Amino acid sequence: MTEAVRWARPALWGRLAVKAFTRSWGRDVMLYTGGVSFFALLAVFPAIAILIGFYKAVLSIGQVSEQAAALADVMPHAARAIFMTEIDRLANASARTVSAQSGFALIIGGYAAHRGFKALLAGLNLIHDETEPHGFLKFNLLAFFVALFAFALFTIVSGAVVTSRLLEHTGPGAVAEPGGIGAAFVGLWPALGLAVGLTSLYRYAMSHRTPVAWFPAIVGGVVATVMSTISSWLCAIYVEQIAPLGATYGSVGAIVVLLIWLSWNVNAIFYGGAFATEMEILQRSSGAPELEPADPLPESVVSLSERRASRRR
Repeated sequence: MTEAVRWARPALWGRLAVKAFTRSWGRDVMLYTGGVSFFALLAVFPAIAILIGFYKAVLSIGQVSEQAAALADVMPHAARAIFMTEIDRLANASARTVSAQSGFALIIGGYAAHRGFKALLAGLNLIHDETEPHGFLKFNLLAFFVALFAFALFTIVSGAVVTSRLLEHTGPGAVAEPGGIGAAFVGLWPALGLAVGLTSLYRYAMSHRTPVAWFPAIVGGVVATVMSTISSWLCAIYVEQIAPLGATYGSVGAIVVLLIWLSWNVNAIFYGGAFATEMEILQRSSGAPELEPADPLPESVVSLSERRASRRR
């Protein structure tokens, strides 16, 4: 049976989906999910201040608000409200105030983002059955460069959204329609950027020994992007129509909504990593020579206690 025919079987993808679910939910990954979500929440508002400081140097206040509104469309309404409130406050502040806040935010946001990406990488390493962790310096440098790449990619995607919005309103022929091609590109850029970023993350940062093969990394990135989109949609339904979190949590309800939304998206990222790992195991078991690493991946579950016991004293 050829590779193309084998991968065309729906039952095979169903088994991979079940195995990936077991791999990403049947172990200690929930601890890393909580850590990544917390540090992401800690970093998101400093990141807003940094981006506003950058955009105010090249864009008008109206364009800054429009850009923020486009990026906030993926959030549940309650989380979007607190996000847009902060955007409006910074967009209408003086350039000197924004510059000072951006400098302070760079320190706080950098610390939180670095810690968050360390938790993300540790969770992906656990999912990928990496029994020997990176050394202290190598792991911290890897988390730093991954965070730097993520921020650069986010800035590029933001610029693409701004450009699409500008072309939508200034293109030849007049006013853009709500469902036109420009609006479709505005929604496409964040998903495309997320897929590219996650594919690179799975390819180069999930394995300690050799890079993950391109095919599993790409499929894992696409699966995680689709899961993230679906989880954002379900989270919006949950917090806006099913669970009245504002009545339970009061004034901090919007923060709770944002934290829930972040945790669901982090789970989607971990699921994509698990899917890529299961694809690697399947391809290796079929004898694909280009995917054979120096050390085969174990199929057993690796717990936190086993990883700690494997560390050099």
